[in-house]
Amino acid sequence: MIRQITMSKYLEPGDSLSEILFGLIMTLTFTTGMGLAVRQSPDAVRELLVATIGCNVAWGIIDAAFYVSGQVYERARLARLGDLIRRAGSEDAAAGVVEHELGELMELVVDPGERPALYLRMAQHVRSSETRSRALTGADLRGALASFWMVFFASIPAAVPFLVMRDAWLALRISNGILVFLLFLTGFLWARYTNLRPWLTGTVFLLAGLALVAVAVALGG
Repeated sequence: MIRQITMSKYLEPGDSLSEILFGLIMTLTFTTGMGLAVRQSPDAVRELLVATIGCNVAWGIIDAAFYVSGQVYERARLARLGDLIRRAGSEDAAAGVVEHELGELMELVVDPGERPALYLRMAQHVRSSETRSRALTGADLRGALASFWMVFFASIPAAVPFLVMRDAWLALRISNGILVFLLFLTGFLWARYTNLRPWLTGTVFLLAGLALVAVAVALGG
């Protein structure tokens, strides 16, 4: 059910997996950067867990806000396009607006001889319809919540070893191992929505994720 809601109804598969990837990189940056502190003081484990989860909560909220703003922007952009079509001096001019907006896409799927009639029908449909609301919707908020959970839950696997093991250093190593595996798994699943090879894509995600973590740690992130 959760997968259906977050990856199909509100978020595109690529967007959902990107949110997870972001959460994993953020978490791995924290656990890697805090490795020395945990080795010197096992008491730092609690601080590490609080900081890691707190960071992902904060970024989950930020991503949720970005999702809402993106949805509102896209509706407003389409509404502006609709206004341009309705204000066009003639149906041919309105069709020209549609062609300017969608011409590049239509070149890939529609034969050249069929495009003018298609642009005209689309323009006529828009001109005969009412302007759609640009206001915030419940679907926007539910999508934002889905975006938040994707980032937040990425930090949960990292916390499990610390909750079930007494050796803080070993728990940290296992936690990082889990996160590295999840980087690979994210890339593997992402590739299934494309024509890329899952194993190769998973490996690329893993290496790229580790590289980004290294850069973040080196720069004090």
